[in-house]
Amino acid sequence: QVQLVEYGGGLVQAGGSLRLSCAVSGRAFSRYVMGWFRQAPGKERGLVSTITWSGGSTYYVDSVKGRFTISRDNAKTTVYLQMNSLEPEDTALYYCAAARRSYGGPLSVRAVDYWGQGTQVTVSS
Repeated sequence: QVQLVEYGGGLVQAGGSLRLSCAVSGRAFSRYVMGWFRQAPGKERGLVSTITWSGGSTYYVDSVKGRFTISRDNAKTTVYLQMNSLEPEDTALYYCAAARRSYGGPLSVRAVDYWGQGTQVTVSS
């Protein structure tokens, strides 16, 4: 069992920055790939970024490349998503996710084994 707790969402103006954190606990979580997903009202949940615990291999969807940075702190067992140059289109409920595999790259919703409770990010224009 893996537990995920997100925090750090909020309201920010366009062009601003936010950092999301995901505290991870549980058994053998280092064998999981970690990801951030988001879901806007009326839209499907979609992948934002992934990272592996070992090696820190990262992946980003095109819409956030160059603006978002995913990272992890192995000692604190925490995954971060630094979001810069935020746009109103980034407004969504952001979820931390864990999937039982060791390699990075794209991650589908169906492949996720554990979800956090979600944290709201709202970007005003």
